[in-house]
Amino acid sequence: MTIYLGIDDTDTRESRGTGRLARAIAAELARMYTVTGVTRHQLFVHPAVPYTSHNSSAVIHIHEETNGAVAEIFETAKELMLADFIEGSDPGICVAGDRKINGDITHFGLAAKTSIVTQDEARSLAREAGILLEGLGGTEDGVIGALAGVGLAASGNDGRFVQKGTIRDLRGNQTIAAILNSGVDRVMTRDGAAVEEGVVALRKFPKPACVGGKAILYVEADGEGYRDIVVG
Repeated sequence: MTIYLGIDDTDTRESRGTGRLARAIAAELARMYTVTGVTRHQLFVHPAVPYTSHNSSAVIHIHEETNGAVAEIFETAKELMLADFIEGSDPGICVAGDRKINGDITHFGLAAKTSIVTQDEARSLAREAGILLEGLGGTEDGVIGALAGVGLAASGNDGRFVQKGTIRDLRGNQTIAAILNSGVDRVMTRDGAAVEEGVVALRKFPKPACVGGKAILYVEADGEGYRDIVVG
């Protein structure tokens, strides 16, 4: 079973970002569970939607078959978030096993990318699906992005990995072999052609898109080699 842990609205303009908090939580959870990655999901950017910088949520992907793991992960992550609460933030947390995430949850996530959705909608959908969703301070608007992120991550076709394997250790020019060994599943051009050899000039570290449940790093030709394209 894949368990998705979504968090959102945990920061302010002066504080560490939600992505950094998600990676810290993932590191703690990895002591007890198999954490397979952390993805970033872009939500609607609009003047009527309050957000810190880019309005994105983060989702931790966990593989676990133990009964009761969902509730345990929720409580552990909740404690970590409360211990690192930033005054002025409006955090929300959502945890769900893949069997609980129905089409309505994914549709909510997709809607949250292009339109204004509400706390009431998020709470109602989570309650109907039996999904754990809670606000942890402030206006609690973070429940919107937390649920949306979980729905989007579970679709397998949204966002990009900001942590997976050892991708964050790679910098500069890297061979395709090194990139694949780091945790990227495939390297491809935007027109779908597989790239199996060569060197990629990385902007920072590989940030593969989540496509079909796989980590796909998109690249484009750059002289005799390639450079990566951030997608998702």
